[in-house]
Amino acid sequence: MDNEQTAIRTTYFSIIGNTILALIKGLAGFFGNSYALIADAIESITDIFSSLLVLFGLKYAKRPADENHPYGHGKIEPLITFLVVAFLVTSATIIAYESIQNIRTPHETPKSWTLIVLGCIILWKEISYRIVLKKSKETNSTSLRADAWHHRSDAITSIMAFLGISIALILGEGYETADDWAALFATAFILYNSYLIFRPALGEIMDEHLYDDLLDEIREESIKVKGIIETEKCFIRKAGMKYHVDLHAIVDAQISVKEGHDISHQLKDHLRNEIPNLGHVLIHIEPNE
Repeated sequence: MDNEQTAIRTTYFSIIGNTILALIKGLAGFFGNSYALIADAIESITDIFSSLLVLFGLKYAKRPADENHPYGHGKIEPLITFLVVAFLVTSATIIAYESIQNIRTPHETPKSWTLIVLGCIILWKEISYRIVLKKSKETNSTSLRADAWHHRSDAITSIMAFLGISIALILGEGYETADDWAALFATAFILYNSYLIFRPALGEIMDEHLYDDLLDEIREESIKVKGIIETEKCFIRKAGMKYHVDLHAIVDAQISVKEGHDISHQLKDHLRNEIPNLGHVLIHIEPNE
């Protein structure tokens, strides 16, 4: 299965999981008198929409290169990531607003059984985070990594809700709003995670150099090709799940243009065979002086 298909299937996993959890959280929050759980359900609903955006981006990025997009359509991934971050910030804002409103409104202490529901949710969201993050690393998908952090932020919100409800139940009267304060505190974690997702996506859009390990691998593999004496400049930029490379390779100055041309093709083929996820590889031959 190729990286694109793996990423798409992983996104379907996120959509189905978030839909089920949003329903469970909403019902448990309503019948269990927990506004933190209701806030958690709101975040899960935004997660569904953000996962649908990721799914659209991944399918769009699969489109082959054309006349207007010679490097393919992979740049849509960081753009989708920006939208996912916007959903995260929006959900944090909604949770903060609802928490403040509920703190100012007297209400009953949450039911003790909501802790069991939250414990199961925390476990499932952490498992989901690890699964999606692993797939994002395997596929080099920026937007899938953002989707993984949605699961982690959801787990953090649920942990805060668990702590808040526990405080309300243990300390009793006068602490009914502890879960609301917990939900409000969780928004800070969500906003921080939003930055962690946003920063690498911005670097990808700006073609920022973030790939030292890949650069070292390219240099090591290049000198294995017969005729390549050394490498000089090497520029790497990411588009979707592919890395596009511009490499200056040094060869014997006495060989013919035809020989240099053949060596460049051999080097290009070797790099693409040995290093996964390389897209366009442009080789510029330099004479050894």
